[in-house]
Amino acid sequence: MDEVAPNVFRATGTDVNVAILRDGDALTLIDGGYPGDIGAVEGAIRSLGRRPEDVQGMLLTHAHIDHMGAIVAFHDRYGIPVFTDPTEVAHVRRDYLEQATAKDFLPMLHRHGVLPWLLRIARAGATKPLSLDDAHAFPSDGPLDLPGAPVPVATHGHTSGHTAYHLPQHGVIVTGDALVTAHPLSKLQGPQLLPAVFDHGTSDTLAALDHLATLDAETILPGHGPSVSMPIAAAVAQAVNRYRIG
Repeated sequence: MDEVAPNVFRATGTDVNVAILRDGDALTLIDGGYPGDIGAVEGAIRSLGRRPEDVQGMLLTHAHIDHMGAIVAFHDRYGIPVFTDPTEVAHVRRDYLEQATAKDFLPMLHRHGVLPWLLRIARAGATKPLSLDDAHAFPSDGPLDLPGAPVPVATHGHTSGHTAYHLPQHGVIVTGDALVTAHPLSKLQGPQLLPAVFDHGTSDTLAALDHLATLDAETILPGHGPSVSMPIAAAVAQAVNRYRIG
């Protein structure tokens, strides 16, 4: 686990990141890895000398299964409230599904890293049905009344209600899958978009990056890949340039 800024931690699951915000004895959890990553997320929390019961609220960047594992488990076990974008609430309930399925990857099996990654995430529970009936929309605009005071930033595109979280007091942006720094299916390192197979709407994702670029943030904690220290505007420019040159 890495402390990317004071009281802001990046924990890792199966090729995916989880963010933990600490304020005294209280925590906020952002995303939760795959179902098979629940133990890793709990271990990260306990390594801080805290328990899952110390999590005051949980935030989803979006409702893909690689981000929902510990979120659903901790909600079911401890009753911890879950918040996300109003549009994404229906996705969490599985009123609709914007997620790549196994058949989307069949034509890609010969490509870089695809088969080992598929086997790895299958072991982590990627095929498990997962939903949550009582996720809540953000109760207000601006900073949330949770440890770390995260500020939701609408970054719709990867899913219809995708959200990043800004921590202006630390100059940190938790970008989810709107912008990543690595992925097993990519040969690139550094700021980039996820491969198109994962995206619900690439044009909207590009527009969301324009929104991110206006923020005051020098540390990027992505949904996939290591955290990086660079202005978010420069990271966005690099990611967009890589997308345009293919």
